Amino acid sequence: MATGMEKIRNIGIVAHIDAGKTTTTERILFYAGMTHRLGNVDDGNTVTDWMIQERERGITITSAAITCAWRGTQINLIDTPGHVDFTIEVERALRVLDGAVGVFCAVGGVQSQSETVWRQANRYHVARIAFINKMDRMGANFARAVTEMHEKLGANAVPVTLPVGAAETYAGEIDLIAMTFRRYLDEEGKTFEDGAIPADAQAAAQAAHDALLEALAEVDDTFMEAYLENPEQDAPAIKAALRRTVIAQTLVPVFCGSSLKNKGVQALLDGIVDYLPSPNERKAPVGTNVKTDEPAEVVMDAAAPLSALVFKIATDPYVGRLFFVRVYGGALKKGQNVYNPRTRKRERLMKLLRVKSDEEEELETLSAGDIGAVVGLKEVTTGDTLCAENKPVALMGITAPEPVMFMAIEPKSTAEKDKLAAALEQLAAEDPTCQVRVDGETGQQILCGMGELHLEILVDRLKREFHVMANTGKPMVSYYETVSKAARQTYTFDREIAGRRHCATLTIEVSPLARGQGRQALVAKNVMKRLPKPEYSAIITDALFDAIATGVLARYPMTDVKAEVIDCAILDEETASDVAFRSAAVIGFREAAMAAEPEFLEPIMSLDIVTPPEYVGDIMGDINGRRGQVRDMEMKGDLQNVRAQVPLAELFGYATAIRSLSRGRAGYTMEAGAFAVVPKTVKEELLNR
Repeated sequence: MATGMEKIRNIGIVAHIDAGKTTTTERILFYAGMTHRLGNVDDGNTVTDWMIQERERGITITSAAITCAWRGTQINLIDTPGHVDFTIEVERALRVLDGAVGVFCAVGGVQSQSETVWRQANRYHVARIAFINKMDRMGANFARAVTEMHEKLGANAVPVTLPVGAAETYAGEIDLIAMTFRRYLDEEGKTFEDGAIPADAQAAAQAAHDALLEALAEVDDTFMEAYLENPEQDAPAIKAALRRTVIAQTLVPVFCGSSLKNKGVQALLDGIVDYLPSPNERKAPVGTNVKTDEPAEVVMDAAAPLSALVFKIATDPYVGRLFFVRVYGGALKKGQNVYNPRTRKRERLMKLLRVKSDEEEELETLSAGDIGAVVGLKEVTTGDTLCAENKPVALMGITAPEPVMFMAIEPKSTAEKDKLAAALEQLAAEDPTCQVRVDGETGQQILCGMGELHLEILVDRLKREFHVMANTGKPMVSYYETVSKAARQTYTFDREIAGRRHCATLTIEVSPLARGQGRQALVAKNVMKRLPKPEYSAIITDALFDAIATGVLARYPMTDVKAEVIDCAILDEETASDVAFRSAAVIGFREAAMAAEPEFLEPIMSLDIVTPPEYVGDIMGDINGRRGQVRDMEMKGDLQNVRAQVPLAELFGYATAIRSLSRGRAGYTMEAGAFAVVPKTVKEELLNR
């Protein structure tokens, strides 16, 4: 398999739930010769959905990395989940990928989760091509899906293939560059012939071909010059221009087909090789020089100093813990020592693996631009950098969203207490959105996650993978606390403890941050200079973070809040101590936060409902009864699409409710939106719990 950087494509398959990502991935592997049978999600025999829970539910839960080859090019492919509970899997995949294939349903068009993953790809500047899938389905509308890409995603989407027919009349697709019609000769789609375009489709094909050339001329100066001289450009010139515009992210080529019916996927594979960038065509990442704290650009070359990012951790029942890495500069070699700038420790690589979903092939080297897995690391977590000790550089990590749901969890017997703690620690290491904490008041262990399904999967994994039986409480919403305005308080801690006086005075200012900004705690520079010992600054900062984590109203963690120590005073150096400064910081923060008008925040979900029109009234009435707000409505074929925002606390059991309201004919998806301040009645209820 070719390993030159120009012959590598690191790509992801991203889409709304049930758009056909896993089926498309299966067809790619089949045509690339990695598998010799066509896997089917419904039959539970797909390669990338290898977890028991994935095969039982027919959904993707974890992003699966797999390598195949097409036309002499190595494709490192990651199939990502579409369900909102597993959004971190998409986030960390896009963080390390160079390109992505956005899969859209020809019937549903651009759906809510499609918008979310597209925004994630925008954030990481990932080049994209699009695949309109399910052209064989009743209600398929290729033109509408392309229009929605323009309107809802702001994408400059331009078809490069055009379907002939739709639903039961879908026959194949027209290549708008070569101007040929692809007709399939067998059910597996392996044999086909490219011939003349059917007479009744020639006018539409010519119009689409002209539109493609015009779109290229608008965004690519080189192509525009050639186009003005000669409007009929040959295929190599068109493909070269498409590649430049995809890499520049000024145009999104759109393919079409039906993965389930084995049509259009080989053209998509050609598009991946022809248009998506190789690692050396992407802008080099900028890290931080650990020694100087200054920005340091990574040299993307196998001979450069090592820099690699650990973007995912998984547990293999035979190999142990797998650390998935993207190598940006240098090379990883079996048995090599690497440096982790976060822990400031050296680690030894025991094995390097090329992963085929849940199977592995052992390697000697992973070079710049490649993706693979490492075995043998001990103190590495998601988002850590592996680099050369003499040239330490820290790459940008991976940001995980805040959990929105939690439940109490305890072992079924005291004998399993340590086993449960170890299993939970391993789950949290694998999944940054899985958090484990201990309730300060009850002493209970609390498991936090992104939704009911996420928590259900975590508990199921405890039982099946770790063989730990646990009692769990009812899933509950993760509320947060914040402040509404800025406030400042001065607090003096003055106590005699164990025969010694401890005394310190701190003035702390608490202020709100914009939604989604998280937590900040710092000591002003003028205060740091006046502290008796430099280490007191870190003690105060840690104390502030601890106080923020426990809240002031009902012990919920605080977010979108900034705490800054702006003044300090001591009686003398004899009475200044760790205890004094820590206690003054914690109590001073709480007093300042109480003066800053604290409020509760609750997670608001974006609900996307598809229903026959006759049930819209009942569904909207139900949304209003759940403190929800309808944002917009639109007709999609003969179905009504309703988008609303509803507090997560009001959505427990919603699947049953909507089935009842629509006699089982409506469906919905939801994703986490923003956090919002709770109404007064809910605040009083939370305070009285």
